[in-house]
Parts: sequence; C-alpha cells; structure tokens
Amino acid sequence: MNSLKYLAAFTIPLSAYIGIGLGGHWSFTTPVYAFLVIPILEIALAQDSRNLPGDSRESTRINPIYDLMLYANIPIVFFLIWIVGTKVSAGNMESFEYWGFALSLGIVLGTNGINVAHELGHRQSTPERFLGKLLLLPSFYMHFYIEHNYGHHLNAATPEDPATARYNQSVYSFWFTSVTRQYTSAWRIQKALLNKSGRSFLSIHNDMFWYSFLQIAYLAVLYLLFGGFTTLFLWLCGIIGFILLETVNYIEHYGLLRHKMPSGRYERVREVHSWNSNHVIGRIVLYELTRHSDHHYKSSKKYQLLDYHDSAPDMPFGYPTSMVLSLIPPLWFHIMNPRIPGEMKPT
Repeated sequence: MNSLKYLAAFTIPLSAYIGIGLGGHWSFTTPVYAFLVIPILEIALAQDSRNLPGDSRESTRINPIYDLMLYANIPIVFFLIWIVGTKVSAGNMESFEYWGFALSLGIVLGTNGINVAHELGHRQSTPERFLGKLLLLPSFYMHFYIEHNYGHHLNAATPEDPATARYNQSVYSFWFTSVTRQYTSAWRIQKALLNKSGRSFLSIHNDMFWYSFLQIAYLAVLYLLFGGFTTLFLWLCGIIGFILLETVNYIEHYGLLRHKMPSGRYERVREVHSWNSNHVIGRIVLYELTRHSDHHYKSSKKYQLLDYHDSAPDMPFGYPTSMVLSLIPPLWFHIMNPRIPGEMKPT
C-alpha cells in the first residue's frame, strides 16, 4: 500500500526513543539520523517526480490511513516529552547528554510536531485544526496557526511576508527576523479578524490571548511535574523545534519574489514562488512538505495528493540536506543564488 511508505515519518521519533533510552553518546542518534543519514540516502537514491494517477486520487483522498498516521503523532510527541522530562528531572546525566536529549526532542517537535500541525491546521474540520494547535503547544508556537494561514499564504514571496527569506539573507539573520515579525504579525492579523467580525480586541474570541494562556499553563504543568530545571530544559527543546521550522521556512521561498503590478497588488502565487524537491526520503519523512508549490496552489489539499509541477524550481538536494547546507551561508549562496530567476534578484 502506498500509504505505508509514510510510516518512515515515525523513524525520527523512533530514533529519539532509542537514543534517549540508551543514553550516553547514543543520545545524539536523532540529529545524526536526521541530518547525516537521511541526507546521504537522499543523495544516493533516485528522485521521484511522479504524480498520483487520476483514477486513484479520490480513493487516496478518503483513505483514513493517511489521516490516522497524522493523528498518531500526537501521543508519540507527548510521550517523548514525558520520557525526556522524567530522565532529565532524575539527573545523573553527563553534560553532553543534555545536548543530545535537547536536540533529539527538538527535532521531533519540529518534524512530527510543527510539521504535522501545519498539515492539520489547513484542514477544514475544527477537530483536526484543534489537534494541529495541540501539536504547536510544546514548541510555544501556537501563533503560527494564525500567521501562517492568514498571513503567509497571502503574502508568500513578497517583502511583506516574514517567512520569506530575502536574497543573500543568512539563515541566522532569518531566524531572528522571521520569529519576531511572525509573532507581531499574528497579533495584527488577530486584531483585524476581530475588527472584521465586530468584536473587541479584549474579547474572549481573541485566540492570541488563549494561545498565551495555554502556553503559560503548559509551562506550569511541566513545573509541577518535573521542577524548574526540567521546565527550562523542555522550553529549550521547544525553541529548537521552532528554529527547525524556521529553517524550513528559510529554504522554502529563499530569494523568490512575486512581481508587484501597476495596481499595487502582487501577482498571484504561482509554482515558481516555492522551492521543491523530489528526493524521496525527505518527501515521505516530511509528509510531502517538499512539494510546496502545490501546497500554496491549494492549501487545503491533503499531503498525499500534492503534485509535482514542471514549472516549479527544484532544489539540487532534499529538504533535510538543504537545511544542513543553509547553516553554511557562503556555500548556500553559492549553490542557490544562480538558481534564482534573474528577474527576481534585487537590482
């Protein structure tokens, strides 16, 4: 069954569980797997640009297995938080193990947490959107739901979008600008939505207030369960989780810009405004996030249905490999800048 290939997405939390359980140098199993083993496999294996045939699209769309695999990430993520919290609060660890645990859980929070939250946050049903927000909670990034759905998908590939990296902007600069601008943008969007519905900013319908309250309550629960040090440690894991997300944001639209028309409006989002990858491992581990152009074409389209478009710009490597390359700005610019269409480059 084609659906079972997405079980590969669970290899990341599985590697975290194994590494955390074994401890010692094994605690670094997840970062080694995610950013060394997977990139090597992506380079070694052939790419696959095939799309689903038309006669199987509807059966694939309604197949519940694809959705169940997303939902399964919720108990997995919170189980790993519990495991890490218990281990850290017990102490008796080498100093380097803390870093291994933090990176491992942070990677899980970014991939099986925020990435799955992104998919569920675009669904039409309220329960699925709720589950998506729940997965954003451990990374303290619940505002992402508002900014991404009502901001990024409107402003992608424009200077107005916090999540679009500028030409020659390093990923380190982008982490700061994207995190701060997305947060303030979420508040502005929330205010505009409340005004549109005739409600006060101080209304109980202000979701940003609820997100703030829930994240503070989550920290309070961690404190009661594990104490102050472990709460700070799990907070750090959450930061690693959203830094991972921002690194993905960085590579998804780096240097790509939509033209502003004489009317002052931007051209519509097209396939050329997102970087894509057909490298198989990254595709299935990230639930087809790498087919990003089609996601922007129709954001409610389920991950298993996303298509590849010939007109979309391709990365020379998969998303996991590209994330590693982005951490070396001169190398990243050398590889990616020549691939950006000339008309999109600043003059």
